[in-house]
Amino acid sequence: MRALPFLLVVWISMFAPAPATAQRFGGNYPVCMQRWEWGGSSSISCQYSSWDECRALTVGLSAMCLQNPYVQQPTPPVRNPRPR
Repeated sequence: MRALPFLLVVWISMFAPAPATAQRFGGNYPVCMQRWEWGGSSSISCQYSSWDECRALTVGLSAMCLQNPYVQQPTPPVRNPRPR
C-alpha cells in the first residue's frame, strides 16, 4: 500500500504532456495571422506582405491579422555632416 502513491506519481510523470514549444515570428513580413483552433490553442504565422492579403485569407476562419512586432524596418541612410 505504501508503493501506491509512489507509483501514482511515476505514472503521472510518464504520461504528462510535453511542454509547449515557443512560438516564433518568422521572416521579415510585416503582417501576421493569428488563427484559433479547436480546443483553445492558437498559432501565428507571419508570411503576409500586406493587410489585404492577410484579410483575404482570414475570411470564414476564426483568425485575425496583426502587425509583426519583430519585422526589421529598413534604416534610413546616415548623412555625414560637412567638415568645418
